Formats: sequence, C-alpha cells, structure tokens
Amino acid sequence: MPSNFNMIYDKYKLSVKDKVLLVDVTGSWTIKDIDNDISKFKANLDAYEYESVQYDFLKLNNLDTAGAFILSQALRVNPKDKCDWIICNSDEGYSTLMKLVIASISCSAGDKKRRWYDILTNIGKGTDRFFYELVETLAFLGQFFMVLMHFIFRPQKVRWKSVVALIEEIGVNAVPIVMTLCFFVGAVIAYMGVNLLAAFGASIFMVDLVGISVLRELAPIIVAVLVAGRSNSSFTAQIGAMKMRQEIDALKVIGLDAYETLVFPRALACIIALPILTFLGMMSGIFSGMLIAWMTMDISPILFLTRLNEAVGIESFWVGLVKTPFFAIVIAIIGCRQGLAVSGSVESLGSRTTQSVVQSIFAVIALNAIFAILFYQMGV
Repeated sequence: MPSNFNMIYDKYKLSVKDKVLLVDVTGSWTIKDIDNDISKFKANLDAYEYESVQYDFLKLNNLDTAGAFILSQALRVNPKDKCDWIICNSDEGYSTLMKLVIASISCSAGDKKRRWYDILTNIGKGTDRFFYELVETLAFLGQFFMVLMHFIFRPQKVRWKSVVALIEEIGVNAVPIVMTLCFFVGAVIAYMGVNLLAAFGASIFMVDLVGISVLRELAPIIVAVLVAGRSNSSFTAQIGAMKMRQEIDALKVIGLDAYETLVFPRALACIIALPILTFLGMMSGIFSGMLIAWMTMDISPILFLTRLNEAVGIESFWVGLVKTPFFAIVIAIIGCRQGLAVSGSVESLGSRTTQSVVQSIFAVIALNAIFAILFYQMGV
C-alpha cells in the first residue's frame, strides 16, 4: 500500500499521509444510522499501515456512543497496537464522547492481559467460593432441620397436597427413565461378568457381581444423579422464577415462611420418592442381569434367584436403600438454596440452575464415598 492514498466511502473518507490516517467523517453516526458499518469500517482499515489517527468532524451532523465506538476502531485499541489520535473541527461534546469511549475500550483491552500470577488469583477465588458455598449450604441445612423439628411436633401444618403433587413430579414421572437406565446398566454389568468370569469357568459368580454392584452402589447412585439432574434443576428454576417475580417477598408479606412453604415440601417429597425409585431401579437392574444370564449362559431364572439369595445378603439391599434419604436431603437442600439465591436477572437464574445440578451431583458422589468408608469400617 503506498504511503499516501485517498479512499472515499459512504459516510467517511480515509486518507493516509506520512503514516497518519485522516478520517473525514460526514453525516449522522448514531445507532439508527450506522447499521452494520462496524464490520465494513474495520475491514477497510485492516489493509492500511499508520501510526496515528486524525479525525475531522467538520461535516459530522450527529454522534452517539455507538458511532464513537465504530470510529474508535481506527485506533486498533490493543495493548500491543496503540496509536496516538487527535480530533479536528469538533465541538466539545463530540470530543468528550470520543475520549470517554476510547478510554473505556483501552481499559477493557488492557484488563484482558494475563499475568503470571493470575492462576494463583483464580485458585484463591475458587477456594473462597467453594468454602462460601459450603458454609451457606450447611447453614441452609440447619434451617431445614429447625423447620423439620417444628413439623414433627405439628404434623398438621405440613402442606400434604403440595407434598403429594411433588412426589408425583419427582417419583412417579421419573419411574420410566429410572427403570430403563437401571435395566441397561444391569445388562452391561452382566455382560462384563460373563466375559470376565467365563474364562475361569466361574460364570455363576456373575450373579454375585450383578447383585452386589446393583444393590449396593449402582442403583442408588444412578437414581440420585437422575433426580439431581431432573428434579433438582426444576426446584432451582421454579423457586428462582418466583424470586425474580418477587413472589417470595409476597409470601413474607402475607406471613408465610419460604422454608415451610417451598423448601420443606420439596425435601419431604424427595425423601419419600427417592427410596421408592431406588427400589424400582434395583429390581430393574437385577431383572436385566437375570435376563442376560439366561440368554448367554443358560442360567435359569430360578437358579439365578437361588444363587442371588445365597451369595448376596439382605444387608446389601439395606446398604443401598439407607443412603437414599440422605441423598434426597442433600439434593433438595442444594436445589432450593440455589433457587432462593437467584437475583433479578435471567442470567442469574441460568447460572444458579447450573450450579445447583453440579453441586448436587458432586455432593451425592462425595456422600456415597463417605458411606462406603463407613460401611467398610462397620464390616457391612
């Protein structure tokens, strides 16, 4: 590109002289008039080499923030690519607006520069946020147990209609997906057992593998994760939407406690529904294992059930089932707390819903690990 040239466009003229870009602006540069001029303006600038910019606003009729932002692109506002600039034939208002826009963009571009210690800063912020969420969740859990004690002595105060409706939403509507998923998981475990144990002539021990894994671990975890992803996100979205519409404030105004009205019915419904779903998941997983054993190893259902009764004690069933109320409490508490923490924006609602699902799944897996260690120490 030659050092001196002139290019005339619809609303501006570009010329370069002695590495100075002259931008002669004409007409109106407002959000109503510029349309998609930013991409065209930047494309016209990319091919030119210059070290400073001079704006001429003599023929400029009107300018707003959007127009100033487009014109500021001539500066290539970048920490490595800054250039000097001046404005000619402009009134004080336009000059001030350009200065503010350019200063704002320069600060934003400078803030993006990463420093070597940013990773330590992010680790510190993440740790602080983790402990903050942990403390807030424990405080919310304490509030829940206070409400629970209140309802233990006054069961007539429980909103049973809400609890029954929530049991249908959490439990009954989730039965097909829970049983289907546990069926496939049980089949996968059975196939793995067949392939592994047949080489040692111990195919019958596939029954032990399916029974212990499905009853103790897989069915409770699968059901808890499904409820965490399906119902927990629903709790956060429902309560968060109420918070955005100020319905929570309306409840307080008419003298109703949000914990008693919204949190406790959901937690109680989870506590009732999750063990039932887990039981159905266990039965589905065992049935699929029995079906695979019959189809692949010619182990009849009667032989399968006999071996299951001999090798897998009833304690494996109770170990899997006793964990589910604790999973239910954690899932409901996290979902409701995140919903009540929603601010007035849709972005906050989406962020809290995501955090709710992630935190509840993490809490379920961590709690399951604690139970595994506890039962091991107890010899169960």
